[in-house]
This record gives sequence, C-alpha cells and structure tokens, in this order.
Amino acid sequence: MSEVFGGRIARDWRDSQPWWPPEPTAPAGAPNVVLVVLDDVGYAQLGCYGSDIETPVLDGLAAGGVRLANFHTTALCSPTRACLLTGRNHHRSGMGRVADLAIGFPGYWGRPPRENGYLSEMLRAAGYATYAIGKWHLSPEDETNMAASRATWPLARGFDRWYGFHGGETHQFSPALFHDNHAVRPPASADDGYHLTQDLADRAIEHLGDLRAVDAGRPFFLYFATGACHSPHQPPPRWREHYRGRFDLGWDAWRERTFARQVAAGLVPAGTALSPRPPWVPAWDSLTDDGRRVAARFMESFAGFLSHADEQIGRVLAFIDDLGEREDTIVVVVSDNGASAEGGAEGSINDVRMVNLDPAGDGEMLRRIDEIGGPLTHNNYPWGWTMAGNTPLRRWKREVHEGGVADPCIVSWPRGDLAAGAIRHQFTHAIDVVPTLLELAGAAAPEVIDGVPQTALDGVSFGYLLGAGGESAAERHETQYFEMFGSRAIYHRGWKAVTFHPVGPLYDDQNPNDSFDDDVWELYHVAEDFSESRDLATEHPDLLREMIGLWWDQARANQVLPLDNRVLWALVHPKPDRRAPRDSFRYFPGGAPVPESVAVNVRNRSHALIADIRIDDPARTDGVLLALGSALGGWSLHILDGRIRYVHNLYGKERHVVRADRPVTPGEHHIEYVFTKDAGLGGTGVLTYDGSEVGQGEIPRFTPSGFNGLGVGLTCGYEWGPAVGAGYTAPFPFGGTILLALVETRGPVVRDPLAEIEAILAQQ
Repeated sequence: MSEVFGGRIARDWRDSQPWWPPEPTAPAGAPNVVLVVLDDVGYAQLGCYGSDIETPVLDGLAAGGVRLANFHTTALCSPTRACLLTGRNHHRSGMGRVADLAIGFPGYWGRPPRENGYLSEMLRAAGYATYAIGKWHLSPEDETNMAASRATWPLARGFDRWYGFHGGETHQFSPALFHDNHAVRPPASADDGYHLTQDLADRAIEHLGDLRAVDAGRPFFLYFATGACHSPHQPPPRWREHYRGRFDLGWDAWRERTFARQVAAGLVPAGTALSPRPPWVPAWDSLTDDGRRVAARFMESFAGFLSHADEQIGRVLAFIDDLGEREDTIVVVVSDNGASAEGGAEGSINDVRMVNLDPAGDGEMLRRIDEIGGPLTHNNYPWGWTMAGNTPLRRWKREVHEGGVADPCIVSWPRGDLAAGAIRHQFTHAIDVVPTLLELAGAAAPEVIDGVPQTALDGVSFGYLLGAGGESAAERHETQYFEMFGSRAIYHRGWKAVTFHPVGPLYDDQNPNDSFDDDVWELYHVAEDFSESRDLATEHPDLLREMIGLWWDQARANQVLPLDNRVLWALVHPKPDRRAPRDSFRYFPGGAPVPESVAVNVRNRSHALIADIRIDDPARTDGVLLALGSALGGWSLHILDGRIRYVHNLYGKERHVVRADRPVTPGEHHIEYVFTKDAGLGGTGVLTYDGSEVGQGEIPRFTPSGFNGLGVGLTCGYEWGPAVGAGYTAPFPFGGTILLALVETRGPVVRDPLAEIEAILAQQ
C-alpha cells in the first residue's frame, strides 16, 4: 500500500476505527483553468492583434484581460504543445519536431518522458478534474491505432476524459475521432450540418456538465485544442460565404492595413518596421485575374474557419458563464506556431499531393474554385497570405525567425485583478504557461508524480506581468534557445541571433556540402527591432560570437543535438517496424480504421485484395468490402448496383475504375482484385469473381507516397468518408456477410517512392 493506514484494526469492528486515504482536494477558491490552443494562427490573424478577421470572442477576452505582444513558441505544433503542457523545453521532452517525424535520438523520440509531468497531471494531483478536447499530436504515429499502447495518450497523461483526434490534422466534416481510448465515428455527417469545431465545443460543454451534475465545487482544467486553423481550411458553408470578396485587395494591401492597426494599438514597439516582402512571394498585382480569384478564395475559407472557431469557443465560455463560474475561470488562448506556408506559392487543394510530387496547377484550382473550403479539398492558402498573417514579422511556421515563433497569447481572469486591455512587451515563451497557471491557481509543481521523480521546469511564470504596473516590470525570461529542422536562434536580454537552414536532403548522398557550419548568422536588437529588419551582425561581431556560443551551450543542455534537417527523409525512413514481417494482412468487418502508417503498404506495388463473402438477400448486395482513404485519396473495393467495382482515387485529382461485367448472385463467392505494377508509375488491375475474370483496367499512375493526409485509415465492410468513389455515400456498409478479407503484397515495397517518381518523370 502507498498510504500508511491511519485508523485502528482490532479483532473485530467494535474495537476498530476506519480510515480512508486522503484524496487530492483543491485549495479553497481555486479557479478553473481553460487553455485554448489554436493551430497555425499567425501573429496578425486575430482581430485583437491587428486583423480584420472577425474574432469577437477572443477580442473580448483581450479587452478584459492582457495581451502578450512578445510571446513565443517553437515554430511547430507538437513541440509547442509539449512546452505548453510540461513547462519544459521541447527537446527535453523528446519533441524536437512533430511526433510524426520522430527519429532515433533522445531529443526527437516523440514520446514525452514521465519525469516531465503534464499540467493535467499536476492539476489533477491538486484536486482538479481534467479534460482534453481536440487535437492531441503528442503520440508517435505508430502509437495512434487501436492495437497500440495508450501510454502517450491523454488519459495516460493526467486527463480524465478526451475527445479529439491524433496527428496534425483531420477532415473537418468527417474527422478520424477518438473518445477516451477508442476510435469513434463522428455523430453526424456533413449533410446533417456536422462540423468538427462545433462537435468539440459540444463535447467540452457535455464534459463540464457531467462534472457539475455530480460535483458542484471541484475546479476543472479544460485543454481545448481546435483543428482550426491548420489545413484543411474547411469552415461550415455559411462561413465559407461570409467573407466573399473581403480579401480581393490582396495580401500586400491587407498587410499594410494590418500593420497600421498594430501600430495604432501599441502592439508593436515604436520604431518597428514592416519587414519587406521576400522575393519568393509574388506581389499581389503580379498575379493574373484568375490567380487573384483563387488566392482570395483560399483566404476567405481560412477567415471563415477562424471566425467559426471563435464562435465555438464563445459557446464553451457562455456555458461556463451559465454555470456562474466565468469570474472564477482563468482563460489562456495561444497559437502553436506562426502562420503556415505549407500551401506553397500558389496554394494547395490537397496537401497530400505535395508528397506525391503532383501539385495542382492554376488551371485545376480555377476549375475547382467552388470546392475550395468544402469536403472535397484539403486546402491551404498560398504563402502570400502566410506572410500577411505574420505581419510585421519575417518568415513563418517551421522557421525560427519571428514569423515562425512569435504568436498571440491572451490571458483573461475576471476575478484575478488583471490589467484590463493591457499589452505587455516583455519576452515570454510557451514553457512559461505551466508555471504561470500553477502560480495563479495556487498550486505547486509536484516533486513526484505517480512514483516518478520530476525534472525541474524550464519556464518562468509571467504572472508578474498581468496586473497593474506589469508594463514596467523587469523581464524575467531572459534567455531562450530555438531550433527547428536545423534552423537555430537564441534570445538573450533583448538581442536575438538567428540563422535559417533549408530543410532536406531526402537522401543521405544528396547535398554532401550541406554543412551547418556554413550557415550565416544574423543579429537583431529585437527589443527595438521586433520585426528583425536591421541585421547588426557586422556591427557587433563579438556579441554575435557570444550569442552563438550561448546557443551551443543551450543545445547541449537541452538534447538538441544532433542537428538534423531531413524532413522528407524522415517520412521515407520511418521508425523501425518491430512487427514480424508478413505479406498477408487480414482485416475484420466493422473494425476501427487502421491508420495508413501501420496498415498494409500497397503504394505503387503489386498486391491483391481478397474477399470471401456471402449474400443472403438479393436486394442487399451492395457495400464496401475493403477501403483506404477518402475522396481526397485512396482506394475502395465494393459492390455497387450489384456489380463488383474497384476505384483508385489519385489524391482527389482523378479516379481509375475497374468494374465487373456481370452482377453478383446470392450465395457464397470469392472475389479478388489483383494489381500488377508496371515499370512506370502505374500498372494493371484485374477483377475475378469465383475464379473467372470479370474486369480489367489500366491504372496509369498509382499513388506512390501517401493516399490521404487526414488520418483516414483502412476499413473493412465500410468507408470512413467522404466516399473514395462516385455513385455512393460513405459509410456504405456491405449488405451481405464478409467471411474473410485479406490484402496480400505480391511485389517489393517501393523504398524511395519520390526517387522513383523523379527518375520516371525524367525519362518522359
């Protein structure tokens, strides 16, 4: 027993005294805590940070609370979330990059260690109820399936309940959802008006209601992490249309107007310059009329997505107000990194096409302009809007110039004597959130959690900034390193040294001269030059050398080394698979989706889909046998209108169909679809029915690198949705009985698919 019995035990109950171990009890008057984490929202994209995008709920929090104008993150989502929940630097928590890109070094394992306790674990030990809602992205990709350990999932890290999704992104109308420790389907469809952000708000309200129905006094910690505004930028239809025409002025003019509002509001220090538009971002006026139409539509979808998220956050806060507890609730709102440039120069209607080296061109995007923001696109805006979203800063997400690491942070607590409407310019960082919330809640970081001794926090509370007089308080977070994919920076007492290093290479023998030693460091006095517009490296060479040396000291102390900028390499060379090798995979009808990362790999290799079925009712022959992915990419073997059909969906660009020439009949049948790879990027598909060939077709380009980037895995007996093929609606469950479902690999895996694509395209 962990507790020493405090009663008395005699021979029987008459002479004995009962006793129960004490349970954690929150201090009297302990406030509720709500931590809202927005995704890929840049420094300038909230109304209260200069934007004209409508965010009245968050603006209201800022008006009654404090805005931090010099708050920093790590430049990427998983690492920042690790900082926000542990109070330690991201490499110390094994999150040097996103969990999906884990590599075999301690700073990059993608599994935060138990000695770095989460805020949920700390507050639960202090008597709080703890709830996680929304995006997690703190588990390695190979641990996000129903056969995996749950050791890194929310319920294993101090949360009592969780409703949300793994990974970096998911479809907003048909998300890959989890409830506590199991996969679940969305409760409704897009046709019924379903949207993920609204669902997340519903669940947050439900969980808090469940708490108050039983316990009226226990404080709660709600971690509310939206999918907004990570791609796909998919708002509900009414919000898709809300901003029609509002961004026709373009990113250059929008940026200038936003900067003017920031200056007028006092968000940026006096003398701050608007950083110049980088040469790789085209001027808005240089775009064609059609190009401007498409680019504006991308931004309209993003803005609607953000405004809808603001609305849903408002619903949660309104419920807390209805409980009579808003005055006693601390709300912290942050974004996890700067605005994202992953849509490229022109924008993207399906991000998975990037990893297949087949992005959509101007013509295709124009033809599909009305689909942007809807369920059939995985859209991401062009990087001109990224630049604007980070006004007045340089660069963006994944990079450690200020555009990647400076983000909004709003703190609200009606009962907390905060300086209403105040703006604070002292340096703060995501690792400071844990010690701040512990201080405000009157709780301490435990020395031991569940028997595991805890490491020291790296963060410094910024509680001293929140009240009257905070504007003149001496800065307490004086030094902070940054590193992401080889780009590096160090902040120290108002100065910042930074160097950009491009991502890559894909292969070990590429770029042999790609040396980190050749990187050129820049030096900025960011206390006076927030936008990093005046490089002082040549004027202060001694200071620059000291700063670089300080970065290396911090790197060695925080598990940053070795430096590694291989992003695509990590995708092609994932963590070793410890499962026994096999070439036959059996799947079971109705089971949870099997994520693509651990499902059978059939990407552009010879394989067979095999199903033994029984049809009892001739009126119920249709439905899915095996499928992977969605309308945004994947494949499906199903029966439609009584005939077997195979559909290969090439990342939403085109569909290749092989259909049987005769219908199925009642009884038991053996069905096979065999794909034989050719010497190029495709192959031939053949359907057989009870041993007889019933269909054949060419697949000119079989998906080489990834079917679907939104967490939709392999399913048996149904599809997740939106449907891979045309003519039916997911989930399209099979009306008969699946007796056996197999996928067999019959050819070698394509080890380096991108190299194969490049080589074949070079021959054409």
